[in-house]
Order: sequence, then C-alpha cells, then structure tokens
Amino acid sequence: MSYIEVEGLRKTFTVRKKREKGKLFREKEIVEALKGISFTVEKGELVGYIGPNGAGKSTTVKILSGILTPESGKAEVGGRIPWKDRKEYVKHIGVVFGQRSQLWWDVPIVDSFSLLKDIYKIPEKDYKSRLEELSESLQLGKLMRTPLRLLSLGQKMRAELCGSLLHRPELLFLDEPTIGLDAVSKLALRDFLKWENKEYGTTIILTTHDMEDIAALCSRVMVLGHGQKLFDGNLKELLERFDTKRTITVKYDTADPKLNIPERAEIKKQDDEIRITYLPSDIPTADMLARLQGAGNIREMTLQSDNIDHLIAAMYKEMDL
Repeated sequence: MSYIEVEGLRKTFTVRKKREKGKLFREKEIVEALKGISFTVEKGELVGYIGPNGAGKSTTVKILSGILTPESGKAEVGGRIPWKDRKEYVKHIGVVFGQRSQLWWDVPIVDSFSLLKDIYKIPEKDYKSRLEELSESLQLGKLMRTPLRLLSLGQKMRAELCGSLLHRPELLFLDEPTIGLDAVSKLALRDFLKWENKEYGTTIILTTHDMEDIAALCSRVMVLGHGQKLFDGNLKELLERFDTKRTITVKYDTADPKLNIPERAEIKKQDDEIRITYLPSDIPTADMLARLQGAGNIREMTLQSDNIDHLIAAMYKEMDL
C-alpha cells in the first residue's frame, strides 16, 4: 500500500459573478477545481506538483492537508483520511504556503516556535534538539529574538519551514515556497529540502511555477491542468516531450548587427536588446548560435528554455484541452 493514495478526487466551488445592470441578483457559476484525479505517492518521495494558475494544485494540497472536504473520491495518507481524522492526522504533516504565515507577526519567532511546541505537545528535550538542528541548518540562530515582521522575505520563509518541521512531520506540503525569493535564498532553501528529505525520509510534495525548483529537487513530476492530471512521470521525459521552445536574448556592440535568422524564428527588438524565439527541432541551437556570432561582436547573451506555463500550453495543445 502506498503512503498517499488518491482516487477519483472531485471538488467544486460556487462563484458569484458580478451583478449585471438591471438584474436584482448575481448569477452563480459552478467551477470544477478537481475533476476526478487519482495518483499514489510512496513514502520518502519528493514530488513536483505543477500546473498553471487555477489548475487545482492548491485545492489538492488543501484537501490532503485536511482543510477542504471533496465532493467525492477517496484520499488516504498513511492510512488516515485527512478531513475525517484531522486531529490525529495534522500531528504527522507540515504545511508551508508561500503567501500565508503560521507564525505570529509581532512577536520574536522563537516565541512562535515555543507556542507551536505546546500545540503539537513536543517534549522539551525533543523540542530543544530539533530547534537547534533546524536553526543551524536554516541559519536562524541570530534571528530568534527578531519579530517576524522585521525579517526579509527569505528569512521569513526559513522561519516558516522551521515552524512546520519542529514536530518532525512525515509529510511536508510546500505551496510556492520560493515565490519572491532571491537567488541565494532559493539555493539555500533547495539545499535544506534535499537534506531533510535524505536525512529523515520526509515525504515532500512541492507546488511551484519555478522550473529550477523542480529540476533541482524532483525526479518525479505530476502536471495538473483544468482539474485533471495530464502527466505523471520522470522530469526528463516531460522536458523531452514538451520543452521544445528556446529563447535567446542578445545584445551587440553595434546598433545594427547583420542578422541572418530564418523567417520561421520569431524576432523582437527593444532598444539594444534582441529576443529570438525558435524551435530546436527546426533550427538546431548550435546553428542559431553560429548565426548570431556571425552577425557581430556580442556584448551579452542569454539562452533559456521556456517556463512551466509554456510546457503546460504545449500539453494543452497536444491533448486538445
């Protein structure tokens, strides 16, 4: 039996539209957030759960963390039904929402940790050893007496992670944990998550729009769209199938470089920057780079693949959704 088992999960929301002129009541619309998704997750897996805005990612996380109740379907985590066995269940999970906080705004973060210790009934000895371990790994030692409101975004996220892991949860949900973080903070956060997963076998489900987070942390990826599971498998396979578009941004020393780019590539110019979007299957990257180098002396160049939203768009087109 898998650690997480989800079968036929459905969830709808009633949305009231803006009242039209001349009408007394606002019209209602039923939105299907989840349309019967099913999947399993083994204990100790680190899974990327991705998709565009409105795909149903956060709804899934809220159901699996016991916050929401589905209309139909089954979900069990470690033999427990999240929304039915909630009191017992939440002792075994941790949740970090990138735009929500579980810590108290105006008090030092160590006081928030102390309160969480009482909420989770963590023995004093275990609490002290775990807090010391987490504060060292997340570099929180000098920040313990600082109120949450005075911390930077990266420091707040590290504090939130510490609070969610104090009780040593078996399962950690991370919903957009790196949103708004700088490059240094992102790297530190990724290193810590890999360490936590390896050291304690913590099962982690990560939802994010940052492809670098997925590439750095997750070997398995589930892609959600329109409330349906579109893909479940290896990250490499996903990239090979759908990461087909490339964008090159280049700046030349001269104002008028002699570009020799095929018409099937898309070219946009803004000030001294030239952005070229192309398909590697159509124009090999090596050929594209050779053409750009032949156009003049390059001052600055960036080559990047498209982000998750472009991957999802490619999947939508292939699946006619």
